Amino acid sequence: MTESWLYVDSGHATPAFNMALDEALLNWHSEGKIPPVLRFYGWEPAGLSVGYFQKTKGKIDLDGVKRHGFELVRRQTGGRAVLHDQELTYSVIVSEEHPSMPKSVKEAYLILSQGLLEGFTNLGIKAEFAIPDGSLDATGSAVCFEEPSWYELIVDNKKAAGSAQTRKKGVILQHGSIPIDVDDVKLFDLFTYPNERVKERARKAFGDKAVAINEILSTPVSFDDVKSAFKAGFEKGLGIELEPLELTPEQLEEVNRLAEERYRNDEWNYSR
Repeated sequence: MTESWLYVDSGHATPAFNMALDEALLNWHSEGKIPPVLRFYGWEPAGLSVGYFQKTKGKIDLDGVKRHGFELVRRQTGGRAVLHDQELTYSVIVSEEHPSMPKSVKEAYLILSQGLLEGFTNLGIKAEFAIPDGSLDATGSAVCFEEPSWYELIVDNKKAAGSAQTRKKGVILQHGSIPIDVDDVKLFDLFTYPNERVKERARKAFGDKAVAINEILSTPVSFDDVKSAFKAGFEKGLGIELEPLELTPEQLEEVNRLAEERYRNDEWNYSR
């Protein structure tokens, strides 16, 4: 029998709300209130999410973030900064004790990323899993999407989806970014470089390492097209059936409180 997971389609929301809802879903699953969850969302305004351990000082151009009208938020998960603009973001919340979930983070990535692989297939894109050769992460860059990690999705050797994972309270939270379009000029305005020449060189190199869905397809697709493709992809890839979850007013209140207290709090966002 196919296992039922909850499906949360939370639309476009602020960076603080987006991170708060991921955390709330993790808490509710940990407390046994809800089964595993797949969630899709977008960002309004666009957000720059920084990894849990990432330093902002000297790395992130905070004036650049404000100038573009973006908002910075710190994630629960590790990794480097990601600009969430024209993309579909997914999150998966599932117990570490789930029979399909391996104990190792890397192997769990492989299982959960099957949904991404199938999603790309549904759009007619031939993606594959990255297997790093160990020589990669030497750039010291603050920008995510510079290099793929284990089992992230690549198309023609360019990173097409980036993911991050954390485990808390016995629960795995994996969320990630599926770019539909990328404005790399905007992206590189958000990071600190010694001078314009170095910045321009970094921007040019980025184009050889990352790719967005509409750069691959001859006919552009919309946010909703991508969402449908990946929803079906996760159902097939994980062998699950998705049941829509509408948040109650009480649940929404809890998420909004968490967004306010933590994810809009400068101490949380800028303390490292």
